[in-house]
Amino acid sequence: MTSSGPRRVAVPPARPLVVFDGDCGFCRFWIERWKSVSGGRLDYAPYQEVAGRFDEIPEAEFRRAVQLVLPSGEVFGAAHAVVRALAEIPGKGHWLTLYRVPGIRPIVELAYRLTAANRGLASRFTRILWGGVSAKPTYARASALFLRLLALSYLAAFVSLWVQVDGLIGPRGILPADRFLEWVRGQTGNERYWLVPTLAWLSPGAGMLHFLCGAGAVVSLAVLLGIAPTLGLFLAWVFYLSLSSVGQIFLGYQWDALLLETGLLAIFLSPPAWRLRVSSLRPPSETTRRLLLWLLFRLMFSSGVVKLGSGDPAWRSLTALRHHYETQPLPTWLAWFFHQQPPSFQEVSCVFLFFVELAVPFLVFLPRHGKLVAFAFLVTLQVLIALTGNYAFFNLLAVALCVLLIDDAAFFRLSSRAKRGSSPSGGEDATVRRWPRAFLLPFAAIILFASTVQLALTILRSTGKIPRPAIAVVRWIEPLRSVNRYGLFAVMTTRRPEIVVEGSDDGRTWKEYEFRWKPGDLRRPPGFVAPHQPRLDWQMWFAALGSLEENPWFLNFLARLLQGEPSVVRLLRTNPFPAGPPRYVRAQLDDYHFTDRATRRSSGAWWRREPLGLYCPVVSREMLR
Repeated sequence: MTSSGPRRVAVPPARPLVVFDGDCGFCRFWIERWKSVSGGRLDYAPYQEVAGRFDEIPEAEFRRAVQLVLPSGEVFGAAHAVVRALAEIPGKGHWLTLYRVPGIRPIVELAYRLTAANRGLASRFTRILWGGVSAKPTYARASALFLRLLALSYLAAFVSLWVQVDGLIGPRGILPADRFLEWVRGQTGNERYWLVPTLAWLSPGAGMLHFLCGAGAVVSLAVLLGIAPTLGLFLAWVFYLSLSSVGQIFLGYQWDALLLETGLLAIFLSPPAWRLRVSSLRPPSETTRRLLLWLLFRLMFSSGVVKLGSGDPAWRSLTALRHHYETQPLPTWLAWFFHQQPPSFQEVSCVFLFFVELAVPFLVFLPRHGKLVAFAFLVTLQVLIALTGNYAFFNLLAVALCVLLIDDAAFFRLSSRAKRGSSPSGGEDATVRRWPRAFLLPFAAIILFASTVQLALTILRSTGKIPRPAIAVVRWIEPLRSVNRYGLFAVMTTRRPEIVVEGSDDGRTWKEYEFRWKPGDLRRPPGFVAPHQPRLDWQMWFAALGSLEENPWFLNFLARLLQGEPSVVRLLRTNPFPAGPPRYVRAQLDDYHFTDRATRRSSGAWWRREPLGLYCPVVSREMLR
């Protein structure tokens, strides 16, 4: 089937008219799809009804290809008709421009002929990918739910940090923020405000830290309730960036970066209104939604790439999950049960993990059915991770991104409104207020470019293979912490050293400090603590994998124990020296393992441990003077 080229009709229509084969199911599906995006700018009719009006067009042409009849009388057929029809829709003219590029037209026409010659196969393929919903998918409900889940993630992050901030980065904390900013001031000039973007420059004391946490919690709650979403998301991003910039190692986790990157993009997804009402939902910015899906792809795909790219034999031999459940930072009690499963179960689980991280993310870019399948697999993985490990608000935030894969028609089928015979909204609303394209498109281009470079760096694992100007762009925006590299557990830890901190008044009798959530007491079951993140417990896991020299903050922690600093002691489960701080402290290193079923039945112990030696020698109060 070939296009017969432009011809003219004697009696043209008042508006552009698309004429199609009404007996072709494939044609009917896509005509309905066009109707949902053309906004009344085109008319549509089966040739069986209108062929008599256009004697100049042979009936065989109508049967072989779609025809476009313009008000000027010109007629275009096949692929040319398709791109000319798209050009009548605002924002779609680039398809006609592309079609006119030398060498493109023959390829497009060939693709059209092959599709038209195999309409039955094309129709089945369309049904598989798009289902029975011919209208262009809209994502208003998904966006509203995403914004609320993001607000909940922000709320968890702010409140979780608030109860720890004094002991972590307060003036008497382990790594005081005010001393950090003082050091930065001494090392830099005015560029410090860009290199360390934080409101704490106004006042680096405890009052500002509490304001940032408290105000962040308030605006997050407001967005969760649907109040001033755009303003609230902007303030939440500013407040969390301010905290992350002075949080040093305690706010350097991937989910902190993911929250900032997601939060920045969400500002441009949220409706510029004072209330987020389900009854007045409108389609979100398609540009921003696609950037968020690109973020979801990078997050998941990078996690698989780093595992294979690291060359770690545990991942390549599919044995990594034999170790993961007991060696991860803060396991739950369910992790103990997963650890007891046979090697074959762990290997199959590892294959499933690689499938979800390396293959499923590509489904994000497919039509609606591909997106729904991706949603099912990705959310299943996040639930399994949350059941066996405590990863703060990471799983909640990842699920929020996955929600953007669900179109309104899928939400509609699950809603009670379907039982009352109502229908989901379709198409774009021309009255929706948007961010100006003159601002949004350059912003999106910068984000897309920088994030692509970050993904390339993750895959190539070398800056030498990336052009220097590209690296310069990434480094320039790096202080905003909002375009990041991802990839958890590139190398699987196969052992679990734990630091045991002890204090003594006489240097002979030692008492152990018990942490709130990391393993200590062998009979205490691992607990569920997410979305709260006990950041000192987490940092102790990292410290145990390295040496004392690699973790200088640890000496600050011991110093605060010797001083009996209340804000730091409150980060622990127990204080074995309630009457006053000890005179000496030290740190031992023990090797922890989950017990087996028989041991737990007989002793009630979840863990067993073996001494590995000294981690930090004795530090006395006199040494601090």
